[in-house]
Amino acid sequence: MAALTVALVLVIAAAVILRWRRPAWYWLAFGAVFAAVRVLFQYTSVMDACGLTVPPSRWRLAMARLANRPVPESRAPRILRLRPTRTGLVLRLKLRPGQDAFDVSASCDRLRHSFAMYGVASRELRSGVVEVRMTGYDVLKRVQMPARTDPAPMRVPVALREDGAVHYRDYRAVPHGLTLGATESGKSVYQRNLVAGLAPMDVALVGIDCKQGVELFPLARRFSALADNPDTALDLLEALVSHMADVYQVIRAEQRITVNVPDAEIAADIWDLPDHLRPLPIVVLVDEVAELALFATKDEEKRRDRIITALVRLAQLGRAAGIYLEICGQRFGSELGKGITMLRAQLTGRTAHRVNDESSANMAFGDIAPDAVLAAIQIPAETPGIAVTGDSSGGWARIRAPHITLRQAVNLCNKHAGRTPDLPALAPFRPVVGTPAPAPVSEPLAKAAPATV
Repeated sequence: MAALTVALVLVIAAAVILRWRRPAWYWLAFGAVFAAVRVLFQYTSVMDACGLTVPPSRWRLAMARLANRPVPESRAPRILRLRPTRTGLVLRLKLRPGQDAFDVSASCDRLRHSFAMYGVASRELRSGVVEVRMTGYDVLKRVQMPARTDPAPMRVPVALREDGAVHYRDYRAVPHGLTLGATESGKSVYQRNLVAGLAPMDVALVGIDCKQGVELFPLARRFSALADNPDTALDLLEALVSHMADVYQVIRAEQRITVNVPDAEIAADIWDLPDHLRPLPIVVLVDEVAELALFATKDEEKRRDRIITALVRLAQLGRAAGIYLEICGQRFGSELGKGITMLRAQLTGRTAHRVNDESSANMAFGDIAPDAVLAAIQIPAETPGIAVTGDSSGGWARIRAPHITLRQAVNLCNKHAGRTPDLPALAPFRPVVGTPAPAPVSEPLAKAAPATV
């Protein structure tokens, strides 16, 4: 008896320690079993309380009268599968006639309280089948990416969603993206995860960092082109526009549009070209877009107009040529001048970290997902890295990227430096690595140019 008591105490102590230090381990060892039993035991009563049951059909009522039996009870959606994951449970339901996926989505908060789960989200898989994802703990408090993800060409795992799923940045599905956030909100960490995920892929990275290169120039070994001031950025963007025109000529030459060629062999973008002719895709990362749009003199205004024009052209025409934009900034509204709203309309993927005012959140989601605006302004300052992401479909979710230091990102870029392609059109902007940065000359408070890696 004493040995059983000691073993029980040890098990309870281990559960408490795991729940505190390793919530994923605690969930897999203890929480998933208890939660599954609780869901199955309370399922019918919870569905009835949440209004997710349907009354018996006329056929069942008639059969009950003929057999002189009690009136049949209302029926809840049928459980097709209950699967535990490392973060929660996945419940697949078959809806009854007359039910809609929106009914389940509207009841997610009530289901969360009834099943004593941390979070509940639902999505429609196909007609009549709904998947309910339940999380057992706060997966965004200490982000741990799963050991196995599902990357693909131009598809990068960059963060974890609040329902436990991996958030991917898929450039072929969502070519251009906009990332907003105040200072110390986590934009830089998100950007480092993006670069770290792209580094092992066959892709050319182009960076524009007008903060004298403090964010992107340490990663220079993996970049094919870098610019650290608006003048260089203008030349770089116009070179990209010229490169885009050359790629379109390659596509045009390989289309082979004749009456005898099947449609599947007609090329419309770089992904339809043969492997030996396909140009490498290019991801353009702009660290602070406001520095490209602000001006103080007439000459700077002319430069600014040319920069915005080049960005708009790349956003409108670059996808087929394999050029993808990833634009970051603290604000991105009409106060930055003409052409900004036109550029924003082309940026399908939207990610907003903590913002300082509601108007900044409206810049990201006001035109695609108004419900996400409230979620974006409620991100607390003590949890940097949490963001709200959405696209033109209107759906949105809370995410958080795993913390990666600049040193870790530099090591990954150095490891895959051999994959950095040499693009002739961007050769003048290839960063020179190994050269020490010049020291400040006269003003002791001025920032020195960043040292290259």
